[in-house]
Amino acid sequence: MKRIVFMGTPQFAVSCLEALLESECNIVAVVTQPDRPQGRKKVLTPSPVKEAALKHHLPVLQPERMRNKEAVEELASFHPDLIVTAAYGQILPKSLLEVPELGCVNVHGSLLPAYRGGAPIQRSIINGETKTGITLMYMAEGLDTGDMIAVEEVEITDEDTSGTLFEKMGAAGAALLKRELPRLLEGRVDAQPQDESLATYAPNLTRQDEMIDWTRSSREIFNQVRGLSPFSGGYTLWTDEVFKIWEVERPEENGPEAGAAPGTVLDVNNKAIVVACGDGAVRLTKVQPAGKKAMPVSEFARGTAMQAGTVLG
Repeated sequence: MKRIVFMGTPQFAVSCLEALLESECNIVAVVTQPDRPQGRKKVLTPSPVKEAALKHHLPVLQPERMRNKEAVEELASFHPDLIVTAAYGQILPKSLLEVPELGCVNVHGSLLPAYRGGAPIQRSIINGETKTGITLMYMAEGLDTGDMIAVEEVEITDEDTSGTLFEKMGAAGAALLKRELPRLLEGRVDAQPQDESLATYAPNLTRQDEMIDWTRSSREIFNQVRGLSPFSGGYTLWTDEVFKIWEVERPEENGPEAGAAPGTVLDVNNKAIVVACGDGAVRLTKVQPAGKKAMPVSEFARGTAMQAGTVLG
């Protein structure tokens, strides 16, 4: 039986690991990121992939840097025939790519060559895409530049957030990997090169990506917030403190003219905070004042000092 090493970190990758387990593959090791501090108390927390691997009694490796010679040698000692990665979080060195006879394949969360990089799922929503998908590809030295083995399209709806899309993409990635696995293990894959002229990039999100620019349209703000939810959320400033925004109501096609400077609060009621933006107004429905928990606007409105005329940002 062929020997497989799996590499992944977030919940998205767990679905792919489980697909390999369901296929009764010989997984000889799992590689994931080191445990990281989480929450206000900075509790050292294992990755979802590590938790899943330990549940199935699989050996787990957690190198700080996969490019280190010692890390490559340790992984190579498992003599993998195939390495499968899914959102591992580090670029693999050439020395590792050359270890398995059947190569290294990656389950990437976009329809390559679009959205290469670390945040394709979030940025596809932020950019207002209505379609994305999974690409199963051979890994190369560049950033998501390897030959493509197979793709699976996934629809993005207005109801999707990054959270729901991660779930849909994880399921699609697992199904695609399971379907293509027999051909991969037999070495009979006809992979196709990517068209470099169509390449776009999806770099990891920064704090700047979370800041709301009220001069943008209601649709753009809606897409931004749901692309950041439920992980970081968007934010603006209120009384010089961070005011987080977790949910925004889907904008109407022909929203009302705000008649006020972008960022001006037009109304605060038990359904929404209405804020002027670039093309009219946007309705905030779930927010988080500084030092408090996230809450629906119906709760926020009961005791807030925010009122019409307040300027955010």
